[in-house]
Amino acid sequence: MTDIRRTVLWVVFTMSLVLLWDGWQKHNGHPSMFSPAPKAVSTSAAPAASASGGTPAVTATGQAPATAAAPGTAPSEKITIRTDVLAVTVDTLGGDIVRAELPHYLTSPDPTVTDQLLQMVGLQKKPAFTPQPVVLFNEAQHYRAQTGLVGAQGPLPAHNTPMTAVPGERELKAGQDEVKLRLESPEVGGVKLVKTFTFKRGAYTVGVTHEVVNVGSAPVTPQVYLQLVRDGSHVTGGAAFTPSFTGPAVYNDKSKFQTIKFEDIDKNKVDIDKQAGDGWVAMIQHYFASAWLVNEPGNREFFVRKLPGQPGQFGDSYATGLVFTLPTLAPGASATQQAQLFAGPQEENKLSALAPGLERVKDYGKLTILAEPLFWLLDKLHGFIGNWGWTIVALVVLLKIALYWLNASAYKSMARMKAVAPRINEMKERLKDKPQEMQQEMMKIYREEKINPIGGCLPIFLQMPIFMALYWVLLSTVEMRQAPWILWITDLSVRDPYFILPLLMMATSLFQVWLNPPAADPMQQKMMWIMPVAFGVMFFVFPSGLVLYWLTNNILSIAQQWLINKRLGVN
Repeated sequence: MTDIRRTVLWVVFTMSLVLLWDGWQKHNGHPSMFSPAPKAVSTSAAPAASASGGTPAVTATGQAPATAAAPGTAPSEKITIRTDVLAVTVDTLGGDIVRAELPHYLTSPDPTVTDQLLQMVGLQKKPAFTPQPVVLFNEAQHYRAQTGLVGAQGPLPAHNTPMTAVPGERELKAGQDEVKLRLESPEVGGVKLVKTFTFKRGAYTVGVTHEVVNVGSAPVTPQVYLQLVRDGSHVTGGAAFTPSFTGPAVYNDKSKFQTIKFEDIDKNKVDIDKQAGDGWVAMIQHYFASAWLVNEPGNREFFVRKLPGQPGQFGDSYATGLVFTLPTLAPGASATQQAQLFAGPQEENKLSALAPGLERVKDYGKLTILAEPLFWLLDKLHGFIGNWGWTIVALVVLLKIALYWLNASAYKSMARMKAVAPRINEMKERLKDKPQEMQQEMMKIYREEKINPIGGCLPIFLQMPIFMALYWVLLSTVEMRQAPWILWITDLSVRDPYFILPLLMMATSLFQVWLNPPAADPMQQKMMWIMPVAFGVMFFVFPSGLVLYWLTNNILSIAQQWLINKRLGVN
């Protein structure tokens, strides 16, 4: 029964290592060991624009607009609007938002572990690194926010229509609460489009107003589309181990929150509600997101599609968006449509205030039901403590207190197993040629000592979902980014620069092995000492906050097990 208990624990331990390694591989662009390798992404040239300018009509059946046609030859101007939290670049060719810098969030150095070790011993010079603002929309990934008009009557002003910027302020100055950028299109199909971007102090949202004017001689029924476009590359940088979701997401009250993998779009396996009376669309990556938000109720069409041949870094691009049908406009009439573009960090409390369900863009994996209350507790603790590192320590302490009696039963079982280990080993040696009698004698010893051989397993299984949920909370919380703890730990979201926390975690894991009863099999006993070392080496690439959590948990577990061993007279 002792071997059964050990086997169960090793299976759990080994599977954890396998899953963690698989996540790391996927994050770094390698195929998962549990799914076939993705097909190579096409890098073929973009198809020529259609005679109508490359913007097909949108029908009431949910047909979505295609994204930008091949880059136009019309001259354009890139205008940058700066606020206290954003620097947004708008291209006058269609009014696309083509770049968004977040000056309060800076990039972090992420050298390989080998490079870091060579730098520590002086065999390699540490390269100069200058932190830069995090960038969401960018040209390299063809990542942009686009809007425009389509209609059954023919071409209308779209995101490849040259527009003219009205002169005005380009920077939010001291004492100002907002700054606006106004773009006007020429007449296309008898319709003129005016886009007004409103940037507010302290806001990661940009108000976008579409004013549609029928300057022709016939009625028109235009449709406004809002879309986010980017290629299928996954985000890298920051923490070395960040297997969070990258890709489109949609939300409405009917089907709630859905994420869509790029590979599912390739395989035409997208299953979303195309019609709803509310909802939004987003592009998600680790720590940050962009989203088109329209909170006013009204019919809208959702779409997610592949855009072959767009000039992204990895070939094909993908789009997700919303389509709104405006009332029929008589000649001389006009209509407006209001939207908000969010481009910023996944600060859970602030996201929930912007739109229903927007906080779901923060990726908690499949344990959201447990992760959300854990983050709530973490957030409340930080309100009192003010330091995210000590907040992690305090959270682990509270969890240990809450699970004290559950852990105590496991440690008592381990302590009793250690106490009778010499007696069992002597019995196994004496009855090694009589396996049936050996098993009977072992069960007799367990009954006499009131030992449950698998008593140490059940508490571990019960706590695993909690620990995995907390893992996702620490991995996904943008507030940990560039958050210092003490001394050399200046960013809890990246690896320990000197590997001190991983080495301490490895040492505490080895000490736990010493506290546990020794394995009867010599080979198994050696493995008990080797595995914590292997596991500790993996932690060299983990974010410091996650290693701090594990180290604190180890220290408290050692303290509790040591007290129980002492109380039971086990050395």
